[in-house]
Amino acid sequence: MNYIMLNLPFNHSITIIIITVVISLIAFSNQKAMNRLIFWPPAIQKGQFDRFITHGFVHADGMHLLFNMITLFFFGSVIESFYRQYLFNMGFVLFYMGALVIAILPSYLKHKNDFQWASLGASGAVSAVLFSYILFKPWSLIFVFFVPVPAIIFALLYAGYSIWAGKKNQSNTNHSAHLWGAAYGVVVTILVEPQILPHFLTQLTQIPFF
Repeated sequence: MNYIMLNLPFNHSITIIIITVVISLIAFSNQKAMNRLIFWPPAIQKGQFDRFITHGFVHADGMHLLFNMITLFFFGSVIESFYRQYLFNMGFVLFYMGALVIAILPSYLKHKNDFQWASLGASGAVSAVLFSYILFKPWSLIFVFFVPVPAIIFALLYAGYSIWAGKKNQSNTNHSAHLWGAAYGVVVTILVEPQILPHFLTQLTQIPFF
């Protein structure tokens, strides 16, 4: 089963990156805008359901923004070339927006009565894109702090770390969103194209380093 990059007439992943960067930069210097866009359970309960999406377009700081957008830049186009076959070329946009919602939903159910809890950032959706990519090319090298790591090895380490860190709960990072976003990316991609699973399993047996 072969998957190739398409020449996209209008790159939605790049558009998402540009919009995210612009909104995040505005929110960095405008606390009122930041407060309106972040995911905050009391606001959701007042009917501001748009926060299920808007929280993915603001970030905690420049490094948070840079890491997510670089990851989306390198892997988004590959996944977009696959999803644009569906829903009148809007498949990738809906996949990405759906990831934002699904990734944050478990956290919302856990913290819906916690007025002191909030979340922001595109990490859940970016995890969905990255883990969907791994189904296509599990042995591709991902550079983690300039160190090349096979994508499938990174996936295992990433999932393990997120589970461990989530249980310790000693940081402000929403590791739950990372995990649910990753799961969403894998499950939805397999549901959309069931043949990707045997393709993935076949690729796993073809280790290029030996």
